[in-house]
Amino acid sequence: MLRVVNPYTDEQLIAWLRGLLTVAWIDGNFDDHEQELIATTLFAELAPNLNQVSTEPITPEELAQVLGKNRGVAENFLRMAVMVAIADGIYSILEDRLLHQFCHALGQKKQVLEALRHTLCDCQESERSMSIPDAISAQTHGDVLHHVRDWLDGWEIHDPRVARFFCKMIPAQCPFERDIKLFGHKLVHIQPLCKLNPLYDQLVGLRFRALSYLADECKEDVSAYC
Repeated sequence: MLRVVNPYTDEQLIAWLRGLLTVAWIDGNFDDHEQELIATTLFAELAPNLNQVSTEPITPEELAQVLGKNRGVAENFLRMAVMVAIADGIYSILEDRLLHQFCHALGQKKQVLEALRHTLCDCQESERSMSIPDAISAQTHGDVLHHVRDWLDGWEIHDPRVARFFCKMIPAQCPFERDIKLFGHKLVHIQPLCKLNPLYDQLVGLRFRALSYLADECKEDVSAYC
């Protein structure tokens, strides 16, 4: 059997997962019990060999201490955090603030996040947010997410655990409105993915690259994800 080396250390994977959970919960859509179920489900799926790890929200400083040592790992984390933030078709003020804090702590360029910030409604004066498609249609100065699309398309997958996560999180086809679940526990409520255009193609492309990586490089049976 082909032996695939995981490029992420256990410490990096724990910080990575805690960071994603911090983004997912920033809007307060889950109660404590739901948060615990989601956290244990994610760790059981992606890091089954790790025991007794903290599922508390991670601070930007804690995240940078672990992931900031490797710029490639830090950038890939930020890409995934953006995807989690926009999964429900809404990019909120709270998500924007947290992602900018993570970006600054990790020493990453903020141009992509600045472009994504244009999808917020009256970012400086209002706590309201609007759907990404509505925000884009309200713009009159070109494609504000051009750099976001290019940035997401630049993600290369080198860890089978992360690839499996993408294959489970991103549906194989554009679904009707639904909840994304792992082992019966809701991870996120998602609108029809086609409503996320122009980022839908990036999500589908990432899923395809994850499937190809598992099948071609890891020699895994990916029929369960198709």
